[in-house]
Amino acid sequence: MITLKSPREIEAMRRSGDLLASIHLKLKDIIKPGITTLEIDKFVEKEIRAGGSIPEQIGFEGYEYATCQSLNEEICHGFPTKIPLKDGDILTVDTVINLNGAISDSAWSYLVGEVSDETKHLYEVAYEALYKGIEQAVIGNRIGDIGHAIQSYVAPQGLSVVREFVGHGVGPTMHEAPDVPAYGLAGKGMRLKEGMVITIEPMINTGDWRSKMGLNGWTATTIDGGLSCQFEHTLAITKEGPVILTDQGERKLS
Repeated sequence: MITLKSPREIEAMRRSGDLLASIHLKLKDIIKPGITTLEIDKFVEKEIRAGGSIPEQIGFEGYEYATCQSLNEEICHGFPTKIPLKDGDILTVDTVINLNGAISDSAWSYLVGEVSDETKHLYEVAYEALYKGIEQAVIGNRIGDIGHAIQSYVAPQGLSVVREFVGHGVGPTMHEAPDVPAYGLAGKGMRLKEGMVITIEPMINTGDWRSKMGLNGWTATTIDGGLSCQFEHTLAITKEGPVILTDQGERKLS
């Protein structure tokens, strides 16, 4: 079931998203060689609770952490560990917060120290792909228009779009209908309506798009050991166009 949000509900989700965005901005200063992803997780949880919010991922189907942190060949749902980050790593931090019942969800990738040209290219393409999708999130367009825009941009760059994990509706819980793939056919799928709140979250690989599941039953990795990168925003479909609720202020839509 898809719930259409009122302007009041969207504003509450914006306040939630502002808190989440502020945490990602702080991570840019602390994610460096030597820090562990477990230390990052503890930092994020502390910031979420200090903002009067709840780390929504803790307890979800038994998950124990405030964040998912996916490193290098990990695509998504990576567990925080005590292993220090090192020069050349690429890390995605994904977290969901609940501020007085309003949910926001955002993943962001970070380059650790000096990285290779391949890693930098992956990062830049994945970032741009997010906004290619967001530009299509307007009333009257279809879900397939979002995925088609992303896939059409990524493929010529020599990279691939993960298909097994997709974006989704948000609120009143963290995962709602509809599914929002980062691939697809233009003009196909559900039509976008005012009041829908969704995530767009392209996961982009340097090699094959397929994944394999880790022994922990949560973490998906690339099937060929290639690198993966993800960016994700929560956004509302409005008469004025897509409104990014987890906006970090780093880019304005045209």
